[in-house]
Amino acid sequence: MPKKKASADRLVVQNAAKTLLANIRFASVDNPIRVITLTSSVPNEGKSTVALNLAQAIATSGKSVVLVECDMRRRSMADMIGVHSRGGLYAVLSEQMTLDEAVVETSQKNLYFLDAEPHIPNPADIIASKRFARLVKSLSESFQYVIFDTPPVGTFVDAAEVGHLSDGVLFVIRENFAKRNEVLAAMDQLRRAEVHIIGTVMNYCEVESSEYYYSYYTKDGKKVRTSEGSSSGSSRGAQGVAPASGSRFTR
Repeated sequence: MPKKKASADRLVVQNAAKTLLANIRFASVDNPIRVITLTSSVPNEGKSTVALNLAQAIATSGKSVVLVECDMRRRSMADMIGVHSRGGLYAVLSEQMTLDEAVVETSQKNLYFLDAEPHIPNPADIIASKRFARLVKSLSESFQYVIFDTPPVGTFVDAAEVGHLSDGVLFVIRENFAKRNEVLAAMDQLRRAEVHIIGTVMNYCEVESSEYYYSYYTKDGKKVRTSEGSSSGSSRGAQGVAPASGSRFTR
């Protein structure tokens, strides 16, 4: 991919993530949504990528955010971020490590990560436990935002369980991927679980972008046309639509 095209695509994704964050903030002004669960109807809809992009947008805005790997059966976040720790969720819940020890910094300022160990037994039971609920409370007291990346709701109940402990759930839909009945069934399952669905995120959708659009503005905000080119292309990004201090884990 040409460097200019790749740069423009990155800007499209970053802008989409910032728009998603703005929609989340506007969704509830009086009761800010700070603990967020992301899920989808089926695998490979890009929910983990959306979760990471959203976390990066939050961190860039100057707020502290911890990204939590809650897809215990199909972990991917550590490799995406490029950060690994000695322990994660299970170590904290079993009191082998403190929360402070398990949460690790990333290369991006304000962005932290809590991994999940491989082959954790009975993930659904762990998520439904009182210890996990206390962990969520501890995270929300330590960071301004908490983001949980959970398995597809159409496959496991994990997302619904974590959703009950969250301020809201974002449902990721990959364009032209999941079948209509799969999406409807997953949404129905979330509604029956009585979680707060704050919106859906359309992922891998075609949007117009080019170097031309991003070279159209100067740093001073004055609109100028540059010589960067005017060829247009399409990029796949995420678009969000939102509808009408270091504490430790203790028993």
